[in-house]
Amino acid sequence: MRKWSRKNSLSGLKLRSEMDAREASVLRSLVGAVSGLLTERAESAPDDELAELTGLRSGNTTPPDDPRLHRLLPDFHRSEPGSPDADRADLNSALRGLHEPEIIDAKLAAGSVVLKTVPTDGGKVVLTPEQADAWLTALTDVRLALGTVLGIDAETPDHLEPDDPRGPHLDVYHWLTWMQDSLLQALAP
Repeated sequence: MRKWSRKNSLSGLKLRSEMDAREASVLRSLVGAVSGLLTERAESAPDDELAELTGLRSGNTTPPDDPRLHRLLPDFHRSEPGSPDADRADLNSALRGLHEPEIIDAKLAAGSVVLKTVPTDGGKVVLTPEQADAWLTALTDVRLALGTVLGIDAETPDHLEPDDPRGPHLDVYHWLTWMQDSLLQALAP
């Protein structure tokens, strides 16, 4: 993949890059996998009679069991141990039920933009600033999910031992990080 560049045109700012077919395939696969996880989560929400009457959607009230989804859809409120609201699991439940559907919708919409703008067989990618924002969101989601699977934290080295099975996946994680950073730099004035 080429570094993102910034071009002004008569139709406004455009961000450009180019990727080969393999890179396009990997990116499409990763974004598709994260979108699939989010879609399954949305479809697992229980039916809510009040939502049917009012038109207000509600989502799951329990946190996801899948660690990747839990990283993408964390708790809304974290209490300090010993604070008066430390045992307020019902607060997270209510907030999750109210807001999770919209959060999932936004993440799916961002992933959809990436899938629509990545050429299937590789090639030039040209984005508007709005599409670039969607790319940044989707890349963040893919990096969070992949980082969770790989167990990436502050102690994770940049390079793993040759026999570590996470090595090739860590390279993909670094590539996504570079892509995201390059896009952010191109967006900056």
